[in-house]
Amino acid sequence: MKIKGPIRALGAMSGTSLDGIDGAVLVTDGETITSFGETDYREYSDRERASLRSALGLWHDDDVAEAAKVVEHGHYSLLAGFEDIALVGFHGQTLAHDPGGRGTHQVGDGAALADRLGWPVVWDFRSADVQLGGQGAPLAPFYHFALARWMQADAPVAFLNLGGVGNLTWIDPGKARPEEDGALLAFDTGPANALLDDAMFKRLGKARDEGGALAAVGTINDDIIAEFLAHPYFYKMPPKSLDRDTFERLAKAVEKLSDADAAATLTAASALAVSSAMQHCPTAPSTIWVAGGGRHNPVLMQMIAAAVDVPVRPVDEAGLDGDMLEAQAFAYLAVRVARGLPTSCQGTTGVRAAVSGGTLSRPGA
Repeated sequence: MKIKGPIRALGAMSGTSLDGIDGAVLVTDGETITSFGETDYREYSDRERASLRSALGLWHDDDVAEAAKVVEHGHYSLLAGFEDIALVGFHGQTLAHDPGGRGTHQVGDGAALADRLGWPVVWDFRSADVQLGGQGAPLAPFYHFALARWMQADAPVAFLNLGGVGNLTWIDPGKARPEEDGALLAFDTGPANALLDDAMFKRLGKARDEGGALAAVGTINDDIIAEFLAHPYFYKMPPKSLDRDTFERLAKAVEKLSDADAAATLTAASALAVSSAMQHCPTAPSTIWVAGGGRHNPVLMQMIAAAVDVPVRPVDEAGLDGDMLEAQAFAYLAVRVARGLPTSCQGTTGVRAAVSGGTLSRPGA
C-alpha cells in the first residue's frame, strides 16, 4: 500500500477490561502526528461481556466462535459509523497471552472486517513479534514516542496506561527514531483494573469501583500486598509482559476480605506495581502521563502519586484524549505496517530485531 503523506487512519481497541470498543481517527504518515480526528465508543452489553469473559484463557484450538462473533459484530457496528477512512488498525480481543510458551491469541478476523467495511484493515499485530522472540506486548510504545515528540518534550517522560493490565513506556524524545537504541523501554507493570473490576462484578454485579468509592473507605491488607510484591515478575528485567490472569493468587487472596477492604487492597496492588516498575527506568521521567480507564479512579491516581517520586498527571492535561490513546495507537501502527516501518523493537518487547508486525487485508482479496 503506497502512502505518500498523512492519511486518515482509524484505530480500534477492545482491551482486557472488557468494557467496550474504542474507535479513533488519527491523521498521520506513521511517523509524525498531523492531527487527531473524531472518536466513538461502543459499550459491550452484559451478554456480550459474559461471552467474552467465558472465552478468556482459551487458545486457537479451542471453540471461541461465539467470542469472535461478538468482537467482529461489535467492531463493525462501531467502525461503520466513521467516514472517509483510508486504513483501519484492528487489534481484536486478547483472550490469552503466553510469550515464550503458547504465544498470543487475539480473536477477530481482520480480513472479514475489511470485506464488510470496504476499507483495508491491518490486524494480527502481535504474532510476528512473538515469532521473533518478542513478548508481543506492549505495542503502543512507538505511538507514545510520537506523542512525546508531538508534545515537544525535551526530557525523558513516561506514559502509563491503566487498562486491564498496566503498562509503562519510558521515552527519550531526543532520539531520532523509536527503534533507536535507548529511545524506548516498555513493559507491563502488573494488574491495573482487571482484578478490581472482576471482584466488583463477582461481588456486587458492578462493572467497576466507580470513583474508587469502596477503596476510599477500605483498609489495605498489608500481608496480602507483601505476598503480591514478592511475585517473581517484579524481579524480572524488562522488556516483559503479562497475561490478564497472571495474578490469580492475588484475586483469591482478597476473597476473604470485605468488599471495601478487597477494593482497597487491589487498588493498592495496582499502584505499588507501578512504583516497583520505576526501578527499571534508565532515568527518572520528568512526568508520568496516565491514560486508560484507571485514571478516572481518583483513589488509584492518589496511591500512584504517593508511591512514586515524579509528577503523575492524566494525559488530558497535555491536550490528549486519555480514553482513546490505545485506539489511536493502532491507527498509527496500521500506517507503519502499510509503509513497512517497524512497530516494535528490543526495547519495547525484547524482539531480536525491530519488526513490522501485522497483516494487511484488502476488501475482496
